[in-house]
Amino acid sequence: MSTSGTRKPSPTAPGKLRVVMAQQDFLVGDIPGNAGLVIDTVRRAESEHQADIVVFPELCLTGYPPEDLLLRPSLDVRIREALERIQAAGLGPAIVLGAPVREGALLYNAALVIEGGAITGRYFKRFPPNYQVFDEKRYFADGRDVVVMDIRGVPIGITVCEDIWREGPVEDAAASGARLILNINASPFDVDKQERRQALLERKARENMVSIVYLNLVGGQDELVFDGGSMVYDHSGALAVEAPQFAEGLFPVDFLFEHHCQPISQPLPEAQSLEAKVYSALVMGVRDYVNKNGFKSVVLGLSGGIDSAVTLAVAVDALGKERVRAVMMPFRYTSSMSLEDAEAEAKALDVRYDVFSIEPMYDAFMAALEQPFEGTRPDTTEENLQARLRGVLLMSLSNKFGSLVLTTGNKSEMAVGYSTLYGDMAGGFDVLKDVPKTLVFQLARYRNTVSAVIPERVITRPPSAELAPDQKDEDSLPGYDVLDQILNRYVERDCSADAIVAEGFDRADVERVIRLVDVNEYKRRQAPIGVRITERGFGKDRRYPITNGWKSGK
Repeated sequence: MSTSGTRKPSPTAPGKLRVVMAQQDFLVGDIPGNAGLVIDTVRRAESEHQADIVVFPELCLTGYPPEDLLLRPSLDVRIREALERIQAAGLGPAIVLGAPVREGALLYNAALVIEGGAITGRYFKRFPPNYQVFDEKRYFADGRDVVVMDIRGVPIGITVCEDIWREGPVEDAAASGARLILNINASPFDVDKQERRQALLERKARENMVSIVYLNLVGGQDELVFDGGSMVYDHSGALAVEAPQFAEGLFPVDFLFEHHCQPISQPLPEAQSLEAKVYSALVMGVRDYVNKNGFKSVVLGLSGGIDSAVTLAVAVDALGKERVRAVMMPFRYTSSMSLEDAEAEAKALDVRYDVFSIEPMYDAFMAALEQPFEGTRPDTTEENLQARLRGVLLMSLSNKFGSLVLTTGNKSEMAVGYSTLYGDMAGGFDVLKDVPKTLVFQLARYRNTVSAVIPERVITRPPSAELAPDQKDEDSLPGYDVLDQILNRYVERDCSADAIVAEGFDRADVERVIRLVDVNEYKRRQAPIGVRITERGFGKDRRYPITNGWKSGK
């Protein structure tokens, strides 16, 4: 293993260094636009913060994750043109940024150092991840070299994202003389990710006696949300600087360099509650998905229930009330309470609100189906027809007005198939797709602490799809407090049925829930994407075959 870089580390000498963490939101695939953002950001960092070094996220030139755009024949040309443009921009500070770089026949996830209009260093990510939502080994080769460079008189080691989670890269850089590590990331959010990052960085900094700049991407990309939360740890393992989560910005950090490269501590942001973090992730995910894909507005079905109430609040907080339309589509089983609560929610958030009864359409369909259904008893077919009529109405409004349909199903429902294909699943983006029902209740209460927009009885009354008289969700499912615990163990932790039962759960409930999860994979494959907030969401994370003979149990 070699140490590369155009300049050897300099002897330790007293000095100062200002690093600006460019925690920004890049658009996947827009290589010219991302290059322009890099140039504009460096100029701002120089003029506003007198930056010595500006650090950008992993693969910022392509955005993350670029997926099969990395296989496009013109990728190398576009990256070369973007880098030439950055080098020709006459930028003063040193720049560390992420880009895909080809060497021979192999493509690498690289961190590049640009100084004085030239690329002065290249580091190739040594551990491209291939788990959860990551499939980098599909595209990238493993890097091998250690890179420690003298930048502005400081010996600095470069690493990329996953490298800091593995043994080797930080240790090798420290052994090669680095006193500061710049680690560039595209690390997606989940509910306790920041705490795991902090524990890791504290250990890595302390054990290797190096300061670490952990620079993270921010923004939404399809189902992923990148939460920022960039951090700086000193060589003793103390957290010196933490940028806010879910916010773009330039965050300058001053270092004093003598024997160690010591960051000057700054006030740390207040710790956020789980509900506050999840709600912020949902808002960012919706905002970026709608805006980056060019939708003018969103429309959703407002039922008077808690899922649609929380979805409406997120949509308004993400986009503003002018870009949100709510539609109530009552039927004979819709309670007056639901009608009242839906109207109250729409008024509280001051959105456009329409009421379209599906009764005439239902009657027309049932008349058309009278002959083929003759001699049969009403069942879920008639219930699902109600949901599908609502889906047709919402999709028609979407087509006519260019609005994205937001669906309102939560993770608990998606897991067990408590949803209707081409009905309540019809739409483009499911805000609560990775949010368990019990957490939906918590989010409703959290949002009401900001301003009361969800009536209390929406939170306290038993959930119901109102597709049949006096219907309640718990008529078909275990209570959500039990259901969500079983789902967490089976879906997110891969526990077997026997292992879940051994924790004290009723075997009949466990086996029933697991069977429902397994047989409804076909539905989830056809469901809209939605914001990922757990370590194991339905989508990139969990890829099970629809057709399979696996038996649950051990």
